[in-house]
Amino acid sequence: MTFLSCFAILFSTFSCVIRHPEKHLIKVIDSNEKFDAVIVPGHPLEDGEWSNVTEMRMVWVKYLWDQGLVKNIIFSGGAVYNQYAECKVMKLYALEMGIPAQNIFMDSLAEHSTENVFYSTLIAKENGLKTIALASDPYQTKNLKAFLKKMERKTGYDIQILPAIIDTLATIEDRNYSINPEKAIGSKFVDITNTQSLGYRLKGTMGLRIDWELLAPVQ
Repeated sequence: MTFLSCFAILFSTFSCVIRHPEKHLIKVIDSNEKFDAVIVPGHPLEDGEWSNVTEMRMVWVKYLWDQGLVKNIIFSGGAVYNQYAECKVMKLYALEMGIPAQNIFMDSLAEHSTENVFYSTLIAKENGLKTIALASDPYQTKNLKAFLKKMERKTGYDIQILPAIIDTLATIEDRNYSINPEKAIGSKFVDITNTQSLGYRLKGTMGLRIDWELLAPVQ
């Protein structure tokens, strides 16, 4: 059984995923919209190679890029659980996939998924990128929906979602990419589980440690 088949079974079993993810892609295609930036949250490197989760997110954002739906990509995630900065890992893979370096931005501050969205949006603002989407797996996208609404209330940024479509990913066979993980080593890495209590990490996951003043409302 393939990895994607396992994901499909898992997603059909639980309700904690985005239902009918294809409708979001169809909406974008029908509107002829092209996002200034798409946010891709990271996941820890495993034994020097991308994890199944990272593979899914990377193959999906490459698909969106090939379809001409995004102009730039913001990879987000620092060296959180091991010495490899997640954003650097994804950039290295993106370059191998043929995505131009000038269209890639990185956020190495985020330690949690809510921070992936927040700090990436801050980067988008600093670079004049106004229309933003989140491209991730259906599970993470579902978990971030409430935070995206909070982001819009507090900052004015209406971040759209482009959850991965499992059936579409299953048709993409070109996945033989490799990188030199040494190029993705982050500076001053200390495992987050050794520096933060479980309660403190949960606050981060819930977006309770975000400094909203850093992202003033859109004018």
